Amino acid sequence: MISEENNQEGKKHKKHADLKRPSFGNFGRNEWAIVGGPCTTIKFLADQLINALSPGYKCAYIDTTHNDDVTLMPAKLANGAFLEYNDQVNYTQLNYKEPFNSFKLRETFAAADLVLANGNHNPAKAQVVIIYENKRASLQKRIEQLNNVQMILLADNAAEIFDFVKEAVPHWNELPVYRLDETDKIIDFFRKQLWQAKPKLNGLVLAGGKSERMGFDKGLVNWHGKEQRYYMADLLSAFCEEVFISCRPDQQKQIESSYLSLPDTFLDLGSYGAILSAFREKPDEAWLVVACDLPLLTEKSLEYLVNKRNLATIATAYQSSFNDFPEPLITIWEPKSYPLLLSFLAQGYSCPRKVLINSDITLLQASDPEELTNVNTPEELEKVKLVLQQI
Repeated sequence: MISEENNQEGKKHKKHADLKRPSFGNFGRNEWAIVGGPCTTIKFLADQLINALSPGYKCAYIDTTHNDDVTLMPAKLANGAFLEYNDQVNYTQLNYKEPFNSFKLRETFAAADLVLANGNHNPAKAQVVIIYENKRASLQKRIEQLNNVQMILLADNAAEIFDFVKEAVPHWNELPVYRLDETDKIIDFFRKQLWQAKPKLNGLVLAGGKSERMGFDKGLVNWHGKEQRYYMADLLSAFCEEVFISCRPDQQKQIESSYLSLPDTFLDLGSYGAILSAFREKPDEAWLVVACDLPLLTEKSLEYLVNKRNLATIATAYQSSFNDFPEPLITIWEPKSYPLLLSFLAQGYSCPRKVLINSDITLLQASDPEELTNVNTPEELEKVKLVLQQI
């Protein structure tokens, strides 16, 4: 028999780490199942939405082949392969033999800003319901899926919303209701939803490096009347909801209590670990990451970066004036970059610049490239001192 003491001890024990999970549904963060109409109607509506929204957002579509559609397995899969890749020039094609579970689906659609699904076959965390008279029975079979209805569309043959939908959706009279052919209003609904879902932007000042080339902590240098790590945090505060000073765990007690600090939880990975640690803390928010050793950086360059932020790409970065590569340490990293960063790490890479070079990003030209100058050595420090004296 288990004693009460042992039982209480067992309750306190946690088998898994207490991680903050991204707000994914079955496929992505922003997903809607369009349910209730014929599949051809759903596909046509999805085409209209994707055509209108894809210039600003990465859109994806989910559907299922009907049972009465005869589909032959590609030859390589039929012969035993589990995966086949085809470069079709205008697009790439992957054929899998094994079904996707929810984890694989979320991994596959992680980069999508908008996921639309044929809800007659694929449920999602939010729904758009089509009231279509000839599909009344079909919709009623799926009534349990209507747990987060956000819009109702009336087909030409629909006089009013079905009673069973009203019962399943108590707040139905507060929802937007449009005719199915009111395309502009439907598109505008989704555009507003995506804008409202824009990830919050936080700031991260990288101050956890060991400054081995400099010989002393670069974050402590007083360029502008205060320690550089605090100066950079104050600079970011005009553009970010919250600003954190990234540091090593042993440095955290040294950070003034008036500033938020975020110790590394991905250790011995330098700036890469700091970025991952930030996403581990807040996986649904974007991070404006800035190194503390940029003494010439001004609000002007930060403002331009924030104004040009592109949610459809994984990051918005400046192009280096020295080697034309992206500058990873003055970059806005979107939440969709988190799984990508982990993927590169799993392949043995811990260079944030390599992630940017090999990913879909927005690359900007700095109006004043000198502002991106970083200081790593005593010699560079003396040169920048002279520049600051002339400003």
